[in-house]
Amino acid sequence: MNSSRFPLGPALTYAALSTAIVSSLGMLLVPSISVEMNVPVSTAQWMLTINLLAGAIATPVMGRLSDGPHKKRLLVVALALILLGSVVAAVASNFTVFLIGRAIQGLTYGIVPVTIALARRYLEPAKVQSAISTLSVTVATGIGIGYPLTGIIAGTLNFRFAFWFAVLFVLTAIVVVVRVVPAGPDEQAPRQRFDFVGATFLSLGLGALLLGISEGPHWGWGSPAILLVLLAAATLLIFWVGAELRLEHPLINLRVLKHGEVLLANATAIGLGAALYIGLSVASLVAQAPAFTGYGLALPVFWAGFVMFPLSLGSFVANRLVRSLARRIPLAALLPVGAALMAAAGTVLWLVHSQLWEILLGMLVFGLGMGASYAAMPALIARSVAAQELGSSVSFNQVLRTVGSSFGTAVAAAIMASTATPDGRAGTAGITATFELAAVLCLAVCVALLSRTLLGRLSRSIAHKSV
Repeated sequence: MNSSRFPLGPALTYAALSTAIVSSLGMLLVPSISVEMNVPVSTAQWMLTINLLAGAIATPVMGRLSDGPHKKRLLVVALALILLGSVVAAVASNFTVFLIGRAIQGLTYGIVPVTIALARRYLEPAKVQSAISTLSVTVATGIGIGYPLTGIIAGTLNFRFAFWFAVLFVLTAIVVVVRVVPAGPDEQAPRQRFDFVGATFLSLGLGALLLGISEGPHWGWGSPAILLVLLAAATLLIFWVGAELRLEHPLINLRVLKHGEVLLANATAIGLGAALYIGLSVASLVAQAPAFTGYGLALPVFWAGFVMFPLSLGSFVANRLVRSLARRIPLAALLPVGAALMAAAGTVLWLVHSQLWEILLGMLVFGLGMGASYAAMPALIARSVAAQELGSSVSFNQVLRTVGSSFGTAVAAAIMASTATPDGRAGTAGITATFELAAVLCLAVCVALLSRTLLGRLSRSIAHKSV
């Protein structure tokens, strides 16, 4: 295998897809982990929290390092660590060891910015934008593929085989990257001192923030522990912003936020990330809940994973459409379109979610909207920032998606906990209210994006007439 027989673009997509599938080994496996590891379900959910916390810390660091000269080495080392984490999770004899493996697997969240930096550096200019769009939606594609695979493996064997499958998948990705991605340091990349101070403040601040958001429903939003964690997060992040603005070469160049398109992409990432994971978490719950709950579809884990497959299909189709439309319409116009589609999906799930086809339709439209939005975000950023800032800027967008996703999951859990039945299951009112929140949030993002577009056109028209 070489770069002439196996093109670089598909190789990078395969690497990103493999890690996206690894990151999907979570929500469906919580009940299995609870039984196998003999821990309560609330404790088993730490397999999601620890993975998210590690990803939030690793993503900005990997993003900045990908702007440097050793892009390929960074990608190979990260994949090797993800491989190690998958092995640890597969052979874990107790829950503590299992959590260590899941934490190491958190590096998966930082892979996409690295692959985007490699694509921009080594692909032909005409292929860069389409490659960036494809890489940016691999998260959605990975979820849509990973959930069914997880369900099949866990339903027929056990959870350990799901992690051994991840080992095999990541191992093949390492082979592809080693054989295809250009070797040696990138001579065009700047060699700058790494911002350890910024990395420390951001990592601790994000870790505290996501810990507070994730554990708020369990510890109590008004508890001293949560308030202390959130106060610490705010303090650390304020110190981080101050430190970044003083440095010439910070971990994340916050000055690029003055570009309207970068700010637009980042604000959209938070809102749609929250709405998406509200919809995903509740749809997964509805799929597996018993029929006597009044909303559950009572699907076994083998079939429950397939509920997410339309999400992958929709994001794939949307990405292909974006690639063909990008030359004809502004990328910024795709964001409100994507938000509108996600709002439509949220509305469908809010109003009708008692039948399997209704959930599948909602996931398909969610995928279409997410594919359009997520494909546009990194492309907007890449168009607005210098090449040496791409990795850190895209990674910051990824971090904001993660923060939004964590917030959305926590809010969904809080709503369902407040309406829980005496046996601890989510009530029908909670399910409906959570779907409603996802729809309203997507609609709010769509209205904000459309308003900005219309105001921009109006100001340009006024400026043109005045000239």
